[in-house]
Amino acid sequence: MKQRFSSLDVKVIAHELSASLVSLRLSNIYDLSSKILLFKFAKPDNKKQLLIDSGFRCHLTEFARTTAASPSIFVQKLRKVLKTRRLTSVSQIGTDRIIEFQFSDGLYRIYLEFFAGGNVILTDNELRILTLLRNVSEGEGQEPQRAGLAYSLENRQNYGGIPPLTKDRLQGALQAIVEKNVASATAAKKSKKKSGDELRKGLAITINELPPVLLDHAMKIAGFDSTVQPAAVRDNELLLDQLLLALEGGRKLVEDITSSDTCKGYIFAKRRPGAEGSGDGSSQGEEQPGKGLLYEDFHPFLPRQFEEDPTYAVLDFDSFDKTVDEFFSSIEGQKLESRLTEREAAARRKLEAAKADQEKRIEGLQAVQTLNVRKANAIEANIERVQEAMDAVNGLIYQGMDWEDIGKLIERERRLNNPVAAIIALPLKLHENTITVLLGEAEQEEDDEEAYETDSSDDIDSGLGGSVTSSMKNQDRRLAVDINLSMSPYSNAREYYGERKVAAVKEEKTKQQSEIALKSAGQKIDAELRKGLKQEKPVLQPIRRQMWFEKFVWFLSTDGYLVLGGKDVQQNELLYRRYLKKGDIYVHADLHGAASVIIKNNPSTPDAPIPPSTLSQAGSLSVCSSSAWDSKASMSAWWVTADQVSKSAPTGEFLPTGSFMVRGKKNFLPASQLIMGFALMFKVSEESKAKHFKHRLYDAPARSENPLEAPVSSSDAKISDTTTAQENELHAESDSEQSAAEEEDSKPRANPLQSFGANAGENERLDTIDEAEPPEQMGQLAIVEETPASKLSEPNRDSTQEEQAGDDDDVATEADTLPIDGANPHSSSTGSQSNQSKKKAQQAKRGQRAKAKKIAAKYKDQDEEDRVAIEALIGASAGKQRAEAEAKAKAEREAAVEAARARRRAQHQRQQRETAEHEEVRKLMLDEGIEILDPDEVANLSPLDALVGTPLPGDEILEVVALCAPYAALGRCKYKVKLQPGTQKKGKAVKEILEGWKAVSSKKGVVDEKSADKERMWPREVELIKAVKPEDVINTVPLKSLKVMSSGGGSGGGGGGGQGKGKGGGKGGKKK
Repeated sequence: MKQRFSSLDVKVIAHELSASLVSLRLSNIYDLSSKILLFKFAKPDNKKQLLIDSGFRCHLTEFARTTAASPSIFVQKLRKVLKTRRLTSVSQIGTDRIIEFQFSDGLYRIYLEFFAGGNVILTDNELRILTLLRNVSEGEGQEPQRAGLAYSLENRQNYGGIPPLTKDRLQGALQAIVEKNVASATAAKKSKKKSGDELRKGLAITINELPPVLLDHAMKIAGFDSTVQPAAVRDNELLLDQLLLALEGGRKLVEDITSSDTCKGYIFAKRRPGAEGSGDGSSQGEEQPGKGLLYEDFHPFLPRQFEEDPTYAVLDFDSFDKTVDEFFSSIEGQKLESRLTEREAAARRKLEAAKADQEKRIEGLQAVQTLNVRKANAIEANIERVQEAMDAVNGLIYQGMDWEDIGKLIERERRLNNPVAAIIALPLKLHENTITVLLGEAEQEEDDEEAYETDSSDDIDSGLGGSVTSSMKNQDRRLAVDINLSMSPYSNAREYYGERKVAAVKEEKTKQQSEIALKSAGQKIDAELRKGLKQEKPVLQPIRRQMWFEKFVWFLSTDGYLVLGGKDVQQNELLYRRYLKKGDIYVHADLHGAASVIIKNNPSTPDAPIPPSTLSQAGSLSVCSSSAWDSKASMSAWWVTADQVSKSAPTGEFLPTGSFMVRGKKNFLPASQLIMGFALMFKVSEESKAKHFKHRLYDAPARSENPLEAPVSSSDAKISDTTTAQENELHAESDSEQSAAEEEDSKPRANPLQSFGANAGENERLDTIDEAEPPEQMGQLAIVEETPASKLSEPNRDSTQEEQAGDDDDVATEADTLPIDGANPHSSSTGSQSNQSKKKAQQAKRGQRAKAKKIAAKYKDQDEEDRVAIEALIGASAGKQRAEAEAKAKAEREAAVEAARARRRAQHQRQQRETAEHEEVRKLMLDEGIEILDPDEVANLSPLDALVGTPLPGDEILEVVALCAPYAALGRCKYKVKLQPGTQKKGKAVKEILEGWKAVSSKKGVVDEKSADKERMWPREVELIKAVKPEDVINTVPLKSLKVMSSGGGSGGGGGGGQGKGKGGGKGGKKK
């Protein structure tokens, strides 16, 4: 089985990695084992996982793997240097088995070595080793490798370039092969080489850009006999030309392989013993790759030697990277699965051994009962014989005969064919006052009677030998019964019947105790199995690609509408810019931290009204994501249409990221319940979607009248005087305050920045939604008292200049039409006035002028060099130098502040310009009713139809998707748990929920193996649930702390896949 890369494999994988990874950023690095690393690369909507097995392989993987709990020292160093850096280059070093990864245009480099013990080496741009996976000592052909040394590339294979393949080079290679064979003739005698290997192996060393497998393939394609000796090829011009032509074909094949971004890959496998089917391996591999096959080898081309071998099945893949991933991941998965299977088998063996032990005990008691009944029946069937044997023995005892003599007498009488002595077994148990008699059972009584009454001449003539043989035959069929000499035969029979009853009582008690013991043993074994399975790595599962809406808080309402909520300010802005279209509804709450929520309407009917239940559920999401969840205060949300939301303020300025302006009337919703739910939905195949048409998106009938969506009157559309911020005030005014606010509509409009919060209770207003609460916006709304500059120290004065610079940048109101100029006329005039005051202060007084004249006369013959030397001599220049240094530092600080100011102005100008363009396009689209879907929306609208809460019998379940939504929206979900405000961290809560579902699935009778009962768990559902990792779904919960409540259906107590009766306490347990 192939375990490591060849030079051609390294070349091809480096070529494909360069096409797929370059320009991505390294998001994180993980340990999988001491020699296996996982690099995660990402950029928006593109995530890749690179698996590196030092010395063996390196490829992208589509399977999720368990990472180490804590990173190693080596990984910590890699993270410190490379995390968040962009990958700029991936290449092979010459034709050697080394791949170079360059980050930040070569500022840092990683070298992966796939020979010997392998290594992972991090260097700087000067190839100085910063850290490495393992230190390498100096050896033959190997330079030392450790931190601080330089990593050498000059001695790598063909580092300066691949030499051209000429006839002279080939002759030199053949000459070197011949000389090496002659030099090692003695060694060759001791270890005979297989015929034909000399030429191939020798060329693989001398023409090292072609691996041995490619050489074999090239020779077979060209029809060259690979068994020819190197010396014969060297001396024959015709063979030399044929070999050169074959090698040129091999080099051309390599060029063809790497001519495109990806190349096909091939896996060569042998069939497992006993595997069914003998068709073409390639066709079977397309249907179910790897089923019934043992992977042996992989290559980026189809070697002729494997193609002609009927024992191999060939699996082809679209890219070589997928080929390598499938090859190694399949082998790795088989090993993991075998270890898990072995643990489960060991647990089953323990449980079966406990059951066998209990069954053995019960069978023993049953055997005792049967034997006692047989003995009692035998006594009753042979009552006279038993009485005769008892009388004979008791008579001898009464005569005072020694017990040993009694036994000898009975033995002697048995030889004489005494029928009474024949039924008495030796030795006697006279010390227990019992004897053992051999009795025939009821079915044997007739035969025994004939043997007892008949004494033929044949038996007499046969003598002792014949009588003994006959008695042995009868003894084999008779039952040994212990008889108490002090009791009658009937009393002995009753004694055996009594022992049978005692054994029956013991059997019943043993059965009862056995059930308890087996249950306890099963629980203990299951606990040991779960503990052992936790220590083992889980079976490899394909990485699930997230759908476009999963980056937000999302759910499907009970009416089938997609509801999206932002997790932070950036996502709120993204929802507004990219996904809030005509006909959509914007939902928000005037609470701190409340998410911006949008309801996606049907693009084909954007004017269709949204049902009240969907509006209520969206409002619940916005309220539950706010501070109301922690304070446990039930509040109300509001909704507006998409055309009421914009980014432009009345002053002409465009609001910053995460802030929106709402015009017109807000439609307030009833107070929302603080109840959320965590649930699972299943993605079904295209064929299974047809069964769920009645639950399809937008299936609610159109409503002609909707009280929550009454048309807005002309007075409602009037823009009021008030600009409010959701972070500062709650809209909880009484009816009287609302009516007072309505009376002020006729008053003259004031400056919105000066009337902040004056009329926050109006229902008809112009409202600013500022979720980010940036300091710049707060600076516009608050009056800051200026501090005299004379009272500030120098650092405070600098920081004050920076803050003022930031404020000046943000209050520019004409940035959308005029470019922001770096010079401020007002500040320039102020600066000129201050310079004039300084000049007046610097005019010297009359006495000082005379002193200055004397100093000038005294030092009139002193030049600049003499002055500097004298000042240095007396130490006067030190203070001056320090002052110059301070002045220079201050100038640099001022320059940095000015540069930051200019950068902020340019950023603000660019943001204003982009926002203005977006608002103009958006307004045109809303006015004209134009609907333009993004490419990801067009490509991903169909997955919504494939998401179902409760699969139907016959559905093909592909994936499981976790979501957190208002509990009222999860009515159709089979697996759901109710969440309420609490103190438990969401990570621990999610883990407990998943573990609860997994524990329920292991109970007897919970899983429906036929996948027919919707109220029970199905094997495919259990498989997918066990593959869900808590860390992958924790971000779906928009709550920091919570409390898990048990509920019916799919709660932690039963998962809807438990008994499914909905009797777990809590609402919503019954499925509809």
